[in-house]
Amino acid sequence: MSPPRIYSDVALGPGPGFALPAAAAAHVARVLRLGAGDPITLFDGTGMDFPATIESAGKRGVTVTVAPGQPVARESPLAITLLQGIGRGPRMDLVLQKATELGVAAIRPLLTARTVVRLDADRTEQRRQHWQRILVSAAEQCGRATLPRLHAPADLATALAAESGTPWRFVLDPAAAPGLPAGIAGARAAAILIGPEGGLDPAERALVAAHGFAGLRLGPRILRTETAPLAALSILQFLAGDLGAA
Repeated sequence: MSPPRIYSDVALGPGPGFALPAAAAAHVARVLRLGAGDPITLFDGTGMDFPATIESAGKRGVTVTVAPGQPVARESPLAITLLQGIGRGPRMDLVLQKATELGVAAIRPLLTARTVVRLDADRTEQRRQHWQRILVSAAEQCGRATLPRLHAPADLATALAAESGTPWRFVLDPAAAPGLPAGIAGARAAAILIGPEGGLDPAERALVAAHGFAGLRLGPRILRTETAPLAALSILQFLAGDLGAA
């Protein structure tokens, strides 16, 4: 069995006596119940895995000896930004977890006219921290050594403007013409937009089209907001060669 992978939000480097950050230490000592001599793998989001051995573990923290980092080549050749209409708790959590596993590069949570979830400043920060923990956990599990970039929740116009320079831009649309994008195999970056549970309203659809997002239809059935991004990401990654197409 491979050693458990643990994310450190503190930069890593080789040497003894490294004290794990509080969240990582609690996970190692209280959840995994590891102790002195046990191996773990650390990563700090810079694309490297650092083999490590626990020196001590207890209520006061966990210290480890860190070995030199090893590059990890598990990122997709296609940097995909997911613009995702914010869904209710478990739905959004599922999207974030699986999108990380599928290699998404960045996520922009969207506040739209039909978004059911409403966030004030306090709730926005709480959600952001919760979502970040989901990304970390998913990266630990799937072997990624780089975390997707999690942008702050934004209104649709702001998010669309931020992606104006992305060469390939799509919006999931069950009314779009059938067919998958040709030529994306050589692309370096793409953006895919998924509406919330109620979809985008007519004004929003017009705004999306004005920003150059092409409609993308994934079959004859209407997909839920938590299903659509996973299907779209899988298809785009396959066409780009990340899932073995090339």
